[in-house]
Amino acid sequence: MASKILYVCQRVMPYLPETEDSKLCRTLVQAMQECGNEIRTFMPRYGCINERRHQLHEVIRLSGMNLIIDDNDHQLIIKVASIPAVRVQIYFIDNDDYFSRKAVLTDEAGAWFDDNDERAIFFARGVLETVKKLRWTPDVVHCHGWFTAVTPVYLKHVFADDPIFRDVKIVVSLYDDAFPGELDPQFASKIAGEGVEDKNLEILARPSYENLCRFVMEYADGIVAASPNVDARVLEIARASGKPMLEYQSPEAEDFFANYNRFYEELQ
Repeated sequence: MASKILYVCQRVMPYLPETEDSKLCRTLVQAMQECGNEIRTFMPRYGCINERRHQLHEVIRLSGMNLIIDDNDHQLIIKVASIPAVRVQIYFIDNDDYFSRKAVLTDEAGAWFDDNDERAIFFARGVLETVKKLRWTPDVVHCHGWFTAVTPVYLKHVFADDPIFRDVKIVVSLYDDAFPGELDPQFASKIAGEGVEDKNLEILARPSYENLCRFVMEYADGIVAASPNVDARVLEIARASGKPMLEYQSPEAEDFFANYNRFYEELQ
């Protein structure tokens, strides 16, 4: 059974250097497309991505919408590029306020950006608004990395009654991508300001990495342990949730991609 799968990714090779998640997202989207599934893949257009080398170009018909985050207007810009030789298209969410800096999630000194929470909110909202404009109805939305964590709550609330997303199944992949300390203390109220009323927002009263993972798993229909080094406490919470789970398997395993495909099918 072919599926329509929306991949929401924190990083994808070759647009960013190889990491556990950027490599997996790169190979997974290609493999699932080669299995006959219909794919759409999104990532942020971080300022360190070389647009000329990777031939990114703006999609005018999808750009231009303004998204309001914490009472401030931010213009949504959509760009697109193709991974050479494999015919895999990647959509990029861009905005001058959040993604013009020549970095991903930390500054040159390694300090985490104070507005990473708002950047994550803008990214999630931008992805879903763009998919609506594409008039493309996914069967599965698969989120990779903590930066994508706002996407599931929006799907269950802000976009819950939209025919495009009404029947979608949400998969969340867990990685070894913990951040130190906590995100902005107002993170939960900023999400609530987007029209989300949910008792689970209380989990984000302290927006630590563990609590963010706990929060996102509340909205997941399926969970994937995508790294052998997932935070032990987070993994424990995932296993105790009772939700369908794909345990960690080496990407070198012969049935690696077949197991992903089967997991998607079993959720639908």
